[in-house]
Amino acid sequence: MASNPPHPLSEHTFEDPCNPSKRIPFPSLSDPPTLDLSIIVPAYNEAIRLPSMLDEALNYLSERAKRQTTPPFSYEVLIVDDGSKDDTVVIAQRYAAREGIDHVRVLRLQQNSGKGAAVRQGMLSARGRFLLMADADAATVFADIEKLETCISDPSVHVAIGSRAHLQNGGADKLGRAPLRKFVSLVFNLVVKTIGGVQGLRDTQCGFKLYSRNAARVAFSGQMLRRWAFDVENLYRVQKAGLRVVEVAVNWTEVPGSKLSVIKATVNMLMDMLRMRYMYWTGAWSVTLPTMAPKSTGDG
Repeated sequence: MASNPPHPLSEHTFEDPCNPSKRIPFPSLSDPPTLDLSIIVPAYNEAIRLPSMLDEALNYLSERAKRQTTPPFSYEVLIVDDGSKDDTVVIAQRYAAREGIDHVRVLRLQQNSGKGAAVRQGMLSARGRFLLMADADAATVFADIEKLETCISDPSVHVAIGSRAHLQNGGADKLGRAPLRKFVSLVFNLVVKTIGGVQGLRDTQCGFKLYSRNAARVAFSGQMLRRWAFDVENLYRVQKAGLRVVEVAVNWTEVPGSKLSVIKATVNMLMDMLRMRYMYWTGAWSVTLPTMAPKSTGDG
């Protein structure tokens, strides 16, 4: 008897590892939230670094769910595979099988599309009242999410972003980075303000950002950049819509294994920002404010 053919890969459905013959549709960011927190983890060839990040995050989340019972704390981790060539998907599916698809889901892009595209698709497919973008390298202590949550609980705050700026105060860089990366970081911060149009923020690139669901709709529904300066575009869109972004000092460690060339990344990000500002200036791209649910309803 012939076996059923595999389901075609779709960015709008995911596989239950316990029932691989069935694909389940993802929800939409325009839907009401059905749980407290979604963690979106973009991953490209992260088979080596991903397990330590997932172990730390899931241990924290499960322990928090045990102690926070009134009301119950609910969460999901959404791993977005950006067309990896290694065992990233295999490892991610193992966690989904172990934790169950209510807690861990794997979203697979059909081809490598860039980190920005991966984060965007994950955000558009999440269920949480609050949505955290977290890098797969585990550079940030995951429990620091509570610092971000404390800030975003203020009704006037819509996005709380992890920041490493405090580690550079007084010119004493404590990040352990090479001199070239420190110099590039200083120049980049100036470019973000003058060309990227993002005001009042010292660190736009830390991969630890918490959005209310409303702010995520503003930031990601109309996001156009797919690879380099997507973080800058997201924050530009949020600020342009009149929503408030705050920086929160987080614990951060340089983790080996980055696949980026500093010079190449800087040039590409500059080109992205120039393109972005031109497109918004001409009106080819725009910020449309969606219907905003009040934070008191639980939507954020």
